[in-house]
Parts: sequence; C-alpha cells; structure tokens
Amino acid sequence: MSNTPPTPADELQGRIKALDAAALPEAQRADAGEMLKRQIHARLAVTNRADTEAWNQVTGKASWEAFRDERIDRMRAALGPFPALPESLKLECTGTVDGDGFTIEKLVFEPRAGLPVTALLYVPKPARKKAPAIVICHSHHNPKEQGELQDMGMLWARAGALVLVPDLLPHGERSQNPFGGREDYFARYCTNVQLDLIEESLIGWMAWDQMRCVDVLLARKDVDPKRIVMLGAVAGGGDPCAVTVALDERIAGSAPFNFGGPQPETTYPLDPNAAVTFNYAGTGSWETTRNLRLSARDGFLPWTIVGAAAPRPLNYAHEFAWDEANDPVWTRLKKIYGFYGAEGSLAALKGWGKVTLRPPEASHCNNIGVPHREQMYPWLERCFKMPVPAEYQQRMEPEALRCLTDEAKAKRTIRRAHEIARETGAKQLATAKERLASRPDNGRRERLRADWDRLLGGTSPKNGRQQQSDAHRDGNQVVERLVLETEPGISVPALLLLPAKEGAPIAVGMAQAGKAWFLKERAGFLAELLLSGVAVCLPDLRGCGETAHGLNDDRSMRGRAAGLSSTEQMLGGTLLGARLRDLRTILKHLRSRSDLDASRVALWGESFAQPNAPGFADTRLKGEEAPRLAEPLGALLAVLGALFEDDVTAVLARGGLVSYAALLETPFTYIAHDANAPGALKAGDLPAVVAALGGVPMRFEGFVDGRNALASHELMRETYRDADGVMASAQYSEDAASWLARMLSGS
Repeated sequence: MSNTPPTPADELQGRIKALDAAALPEAQRADAGEMLKRQIHARLAVTNRADTEAWNQVTGKASWEAFRDERIDRMRAALGPFPALPESLKLECTGTVDGDGFTIEKLVFEPRAGLPVTALLYVPKPARKKAPAIVICHSHHNPKEQGELQDMGMLWARAGALVLVPDLLPHGERSQNPFGGREDYFARYCTNVQLDLIEESLIGWMAWDQMRCVDVLLARKDVDPKRIVMLGAVAGGGDPCAVTVALDERIAGSAPFNFGGPQPETTYPLDPNAAVTFNYAGTGSWETTRNLRLSARDGFLPWTIVGAAAPRPLNYAHEFAWDEANDPVWTRLKKIYGFYGAEGSLAALKGWGKVTLRPPEASHCNNIGVPHREQMYPWLERCFKMPVPAEYQQRMEPEALRCLTDEAKAKRTIRRAHEIARETGAKQLATAKERLASRPDNGRRERLRADWDRLLGGTSPKNGRQQQSDAHRDGNQVVERLVLETEPGISVPALLLLPAKEGAPIAVGMAQAGKAWFLKERAGFLAELLLSGVAVCLPDLRGCGETAHGLNDDRSMRGRAAGLSSTEQMLGGTLLGARLRDLRTILKHLRSRSDLDASRVALWGESFAQPNAPGFADTRLKGEEAPRLAEPLGALLAVLGALFEDDVTAVLARGGLVSYAALLETPFTYIAHDANAPGALKAGDLPAVVAALGGVPMRFEGFVDGRNALASHELMRETYRDADGVMASAQYSEDAASWLARMLSGS
C-alpha cells in the first residue's frame, strides 16, 4: 500500500464522486419521471380541444369538405413527396397456382424504381366480367402468405371477386433484413427513422405502393373500376389503408381496422363525456405508421383521415370489444355520412375482449379473423353486390407462394430502401451545399439556423424561471443545486460546481444519462476543470437524468422514450429541439449571473452508452442479443448549441454521431428515436453545421456510425474535411479536460 498522501485533485475527485446528484426538492423526485409525459399530454389536450372546436363549426357537406380538404392536403405534405408516376410498372406474372374455383397469380411490379412489390392476386375460376376487387393491407404480424390472408383470397375469389394481397414494405419478400418473420415488424423502426432524414415517411411509401396496386387492378379487363375495396388488417394494416383511401378516390370502399378511434389498448367503458375528453389525436409509437408526424400540429388526426372516405362505403372495424354508445368518433362519422345521405354506406364491426387477454377470451387474429369477416359480409353485399362467400380453407406452404423468382430478379436492378433513401439524401446534401456556398460566411450560419430551427420544431430559448436554488461550500468549491422552469410544465434540475474564484468561465455538460453519470464516470475530469478555475454546470434536460427515471430504464427501440419522442413529432416538434431549447434557456440564465464570466462558455457533450463491438454482426432487433443503441444527445446538443449561440468559446463532443447520413449506410440503424432529426439531410447535416462554425475550436472523440460502432479516424477526417479547427479522435483522450480548460482560458 502506498504512503503517498492524496493530492488536492485526488481529494476533490473523491468529494465529487460522493456528491448527491439530486437537485429537485425531495417531494418532486418520485414524480419527476412523469414530467415529460404530462407536458406532452397537456399539449395533446390543447390539440384535441382545438379539433373539437373546429369540428363543432362543421354544419353541412360544404363546411365538412373544406375542413377535410385542408387537413388531407397537410397530411399529403407531411408524408413527403411522391415520386413521378413510372412510365411502366414493369408488371410481371412469375407463376400461377391452380386452385378449386380460383387461380393465384404471383405478381411483381415496380411502383418505385428498384424496389419491387411482390403480391398475390387471387382470380375467380372461371373468369368473371367486371368483377369486384379487394386489396388487403396485411398486418405488421405477417406478410402476404399468412393463413388468414390465404383464406380471404381463396374464399372471395371463389365467390367471384379478385383479391390482391401485396407485401407491405419492409415485410415478406420485401424484407430489409436477413432474418425475416417477426423481425420485419421491428424493422419498420429502422426504415422509418431513415426515411425521416430525407423528410419522407414509411407510411407515405406504403400508400404510394397501395395506390399502384389500384393501377394494377384497373389495367385488367375483368375488374369493375367502381367496385375496388381496400381492407386494412388489424395491427399495422389499418393505418396505410386509411391513408391510401384518403388520397385515392378510385378506391370505392374501405375497412381500416383499429385506426381512427379507440385503440385495442383503450379501457372501456369510455367516459360518457368522451365527445369532450377523448384523445382524438392519439399518442405516438415507435411504429410511426400509427400516428403520423405533424398530425397533431396540422390537424389531420386519425378520425379525420378515416372520415375522408365519405361518402364512399366505410366499415369502422375493431379487433376487440368496442363501446359503441360512447365512441365520439363513431358519432362524428355518422354525422359526416348524414351530410351525403349515405348512412347506409356506413357500418361497423367489433370483436370481443381486449388486447391483454388470450383467445378464446379475446378475438385476437393475425390479419382479419373469421368472426370479423362474418360481420363484414352483409356490408360488402349491400354496397358492392358481393355475394356472401362460403368459408373455405386450403392453406399452402409459404414457399409455394413466393413471387420474386431468380429469373425475375435477373431482369431487375433491385435495391433496398436505405439505398434509395441514401441516393435521395446525397442529392439533398449536394443541393444544401450549393445553397450554402452561395452565401457569405455569416449568411451560411443564419441559413443553417433557420433550417435547423424549422426541422427541430423551434429552438428559441424561453425566459427561464428559477424555482429552486441551494448552495453549500465543499472544500474550496461551491456546490449549487438549482431548478429552472424552462417552459410551462418543464423543470430542469442542475448542479453548478463553482471554483474558489468568482468570475470563472463555465463548461456546460450534457448527456442523456444525466448529471449523476458525470459525477460517477467523469469525477477526475470535473476535478481538473475546477482546479483550473472553470465552473461546471450539469443540467438534466427534459426526460434525462433525474427527470427520466423509467424512461432511461426503457430506452430500447420500443421503449417509452421512443413513444414520447414520436408523440412530440406529432405535435410538430422533436425532443432534440426541445432539449436544445432547455440548454439555451440554461445558458441565458447563466449569462445573467454576476459570479460567472458569460463571455467564456464551453459546451461539453458526453455519451455514457457503450458502442457495439468493432466488426460486430447485425443481430435481431428483439432479443437478448439485440444491438446497443447510440445515445449521441450530448454531442448533438454541443454542436447545435454552438450553431445557435453566438458566444460559445469551445465545443467538446464525445460519443456523438458522425453524421445523420451515416444512418443510411446499411438497413440497420441503431440510434435512439429521440436523437433523430427529420429533414437533417435537407439542412446539410452535421458537417455543414460544423463547417459554418470555423472560428469555434471543436474536439470530437469516440464518435459512432449509424450502427453504433466507433467511427474510424478516416471516416471522421472524410466527413469533416470542409471544417476548420476540428480535432477528431476515434478514442476518448486523457487530456480532454486540460484542452477544454485551455480553450476557456484563451491559451
């Protein structure tokens, strides 16, 4: 055992590690993890009230159509641009299967160049003239070969209707991962995050494909163009069905399950006053086809999308039990159909039990079950003269129903969704680069500020109100615990560590994990800064650290944090932008203090998440071996904070994301949902931001790529080749604290 006495740095480091990181008053701590959810839901309540007030002004067909058209136009814009109609869909039948009273045609066609749709078309045998046709949007559970889908194709074809069942992206033969099966469901997360970056959307791509399915049917002589019906299966099929029907008037009728009103998770009975209290906007999910980005901000709520089908026949379908008497969406739909005198075109169906129960206590199905279909038959017969079919089941092995043969593949250049998105993103980056190059130096920064402010949903700081402050001396240092209300409903607790001398420069440290992890893992770093005369502020931005609790325990791809992040996007914001507002409000408060030197401020972003091992193999997204997600929030805020704040002296960013474009390199994207920035490539991405801050010393360490693996020095150098003054290292360095202290001292 060494007899060497501890140094002042050792003693200070020990005291820092022993500090209690909590800054909130004890009475608020237990409930702090619900703060972000409460604030978001309060804003949803405002949206719902505004929607109800607007709906109450709808008194007839004309006012309804004005209400509808405005909102569907906004939805169309939010989905992202559709490609030009292809000159040819390159439709090919790659094989047929003969059945008893039907034939199955295996189809391949290309609504989007390089990304073919695979679909099964069930055709009556013998052929009919001008027969009705059904398009089925399958659920997120299974692709087109699933048993219930086969049943529906066969029984309706035997009854005289054509039935087209395509694989939705990224399912079945259109899978974007090597695992298939249930992994296709989880892969919706990766695909949508990637499409977000180019301001497009997975549900927009799905709707485009479904509209081209209608083209395929209309090109046939045996299809009655006035009797094309679209069915959306129970989980993840109703969403694209309803959106497609709202966009395409050629679809004569629809039955979107579990979309528009109460959800399978809804607790019954509903409030008798549900017309006022119901959450019409819904809440977000990591599976973002359910609740669309900007929908709450721009008013295209799910019920409006479903109602846009009027006066075309609509079946308001529920997989489980349904409280018809108190459902306010059902009341609205009946009123809308009444405007057209089309009450007979509106129907509803329901199952029993609830999503948490198992059969036979609940009417679970994978797509559309027998009890649900039986309720649909009278509506189809009444509205489309489709005879009630006899139940029939002769299921085939999935392999017998594959469409994309080797021969068909050889005729096409097939790409994956991320490759097409990457190509679009590269064009957006080139356009942004040209746009910025045409401006003077200060003009580039102003343009970037405007672009990032828009895509993040607003970043302007508020006038923070100090709610709590408590300071005590710890040796030669002062530890201050403060709580700042950055906007209504949001409290940001922070630790302020002050050196012995007043008028100190300040470093603001941020991380998803929060200030407790700084004390635990960066005590030596903090001690060095304090002994160098640098003050340190460690805020827990909304939903981080002390205000996270269960959120940080559930930061998986499907966790609570992803759901809240998606809901924030419905409201027109992003959690990244909201946290940037918190940071800027904190900086505004610090500049108001006479005991700090507000002219010398450094932003220090950290990540305490472990990267994935170098060269690791991609694994299933769900399971014990699931890859770790990156947590680049701290580094992102350090860089973006420097963009928006004029007087940042230096930036130290560790564990950040090398670029948003890196998320498009493979089908796999391992990033927390709340670190994403929809439209980032249109704005020029992070390298453009860094290049515009050439006068600010920056040090980047341990950055990761889109798979949360450490970025190589070569990748960092290539990514930031246009940026001056950036020091980049693939690893964390031991002298980062002394570098930061030197930058703040002016040396």
